[in-house]
Amino acid sequence: MSDESPFLVTRTGGVVRAVFNRPARRNALSADLVERLDALLAELKEDRAARVLVLSGAGGHFCAGLDLTEVGAPLPPEQKLAAQAERNRRTGARFAALASLPQVVIAAVQGSAFAGGLGFVCAADMAFATADARFAAPEARRGLVAAQILPWITHRTGPSAAKRMVLQGRTLNAEEAGRIGLVHEVVPDAAALDALVETTIADVMQGAPGALAETKGMLAALGGAVPPGYAEAAAASFARCAASGEAEEGIAAFKQKRAPNWVA
Repeated sequence: MSDESPFLVTRTGGVVRAVFNRPARRNALSADLVERLDALLAELKEDRAARVLVLSGAGGHFCAGLDLTEVGAPLPPEQKLAAQAERNRRTGARFAALASLPQVVIAAVQGSAFAGGLGFVCAADMAFATADARFAAPEARRGLVAAQILPWITHRTGPSAAKRMVLQGRTLNAEEAGRIGLVHEVVPDAAALDALVETTIADVMQGAPGALAETKGMLAALGGAVPPGYAEAAAASFARCAASGEAEEGIAAFKQKRAPNWVA
């Protein structure tokens, strides 16, 4: 799939399909892409005719997370700290907005679902993956912190599995992701994923729209993913790391495909 827009939205009846569309960057999140996503989330919040939102990625990948070329942009220290805090604050709000939609949200995952992309997987109501899907929270390996995605991973998998993901930073295959509850079902390939999504949509459409929205509200009332005050603390934590020498080295190493040289 190719298009000039980094974020494609189509609608058929009550089903909205949104595609991260930067395949050359494994659908990394640019400022333009997330601005369009935020607009869709705001629209769907008030749209009672839409019943289901399906999130997917173009080119065989879901989403590789934040575009690190934007994180590493040169700015004076104080401006960089403020910019990174605001960026991360908006990231947290975006996951919360996705999770609180009245629509049933399905993440259909192929290929990479890393960092912020993993956050979308965990904030969705249901997540399905192909056997070639891969999942990771590699922020610490870049000198960053998995600030805003951490509560969503923990909410989905439990604290023990989340702790291992964010501290070890290794990539999980689809089988492992299914075993720890990161995704609900793993299927062999893209055709099987499409079929599973369609079956799930058909099941959801048998439910009453108002009743489903109320059910989502009651599920949230049982205990939200993000504790009070956490989002702001996470934004400050991310900003400190993003403005640090560790992030500069970690991002440079990532771009140059070498091991980072951490200074104790």
